[in-house]
Amino acid sequence: MVLFGAIINAVLVIVGSIFGRLFQNIPEQMKNTVLQIIGLAVAVLGIQMGFETSNFVIVIISLVIGAVLGEWLDLDKQITRLGKWVESLFKTRKSNSNSSTSISDAFVTATLLFVIGSMGIIGALDSGLRNNHDVLITKGIIDGFISIILSSTLGLGVLLSAIPILLYEGMIALLAGIISKYIPEAALNLYIQEMTATGGIMIFAIGLNMAGLTKIRVANLLPGIIIVGLVIAIMFPFQ
Repeated sequence: MVLFGAIINAVLVIVGSIFGRLFQNIPEQMKNTVLQIIGLAVAVLGIQMGFETSNFVIVIISLVIGAVLGEWLDLDKQITRLGKWVESLFKTRKSNSNSSTSISDAFVTATLLFVIGSMGIIGALDSGLRNNHDVLITKGIIDGFISIILSSTLGLGVLLSAIPILLYEGMIALLAGIISKYIPEAALNLYIQEMTATGGIMIFAIGLNMAGLTKIRVANLLPGIIIVGLVIAIMFPFQ
């Protein structure tokens, strides 16, 4: 089932949001420790995916060219700017006497955090291309824990972010599944293998960022996923 990973991700956000409202007094130190441990676990997943490659030269070329393009376009900054613009559209006025966060603010904050990122794209592609949902399930676990923290402070508006998560990741997975039908099987298998490895290194970087060990602009590496396809297209006729 192509949408399984996206559905699990959305469900875990809903469950996490409900738990967050039930247990609102979570110690800050506990939150930080849990997020750091999750970050290390994500890094290990990235390492495991990185070993999927059969030709590491493809991975290096894709990441380097992708990073150059990403830095040139400054995707990380553009994505941040997009997030702020979307947030400004949904922002509601609060009265001076009301300091609580509105449902729309909580919804936008959670949606931007869960949807705008490289892990969702990589995971959805993995779901659509090879029906492997490990990345999206892992992301769902992460989002679930984060939604506990967010909803404990922002409110149940966080729960509504499950809808755009399902639509966004589901759309990418479905499109990837459709496109894969028009690509030769051998070329598709090679792309999936090298895309998984390239994406794995990005996920490794995400994990290190979550653990507070690095500050890599992972969004600027995303063009590497496209470069993998171009490299495979050039190499495949000579295989």
